[in-house]
Amino acid sequence: MPSKMTPRQEFEQVYGQVWDTEQLIKDFRVESYLSPYAYVERKSDGRRGSLKFNHRPRFYHSFQEIK
Repeated sequence: MPSKMTPRQEFEQVYGQVWDTEQLIKDFRVESYLSPYAYVERKSDGRRGSLKFNHRPRFYHSFQEIK
């Protein structure tokens, strides 16, 4: 019988690392939103990029650096 995964586990299986809103504001400064993207600056190193997000449940994923 397959085990039931949480929505977060399902997102992690598809996208790798994901952030919820609380984790997002801890790790990034959000500059703007243009659905389905959030344009951000990563606090740890100042790199700017985009994250895709889903509305329900709200998870951010797939960071892509903008050079």
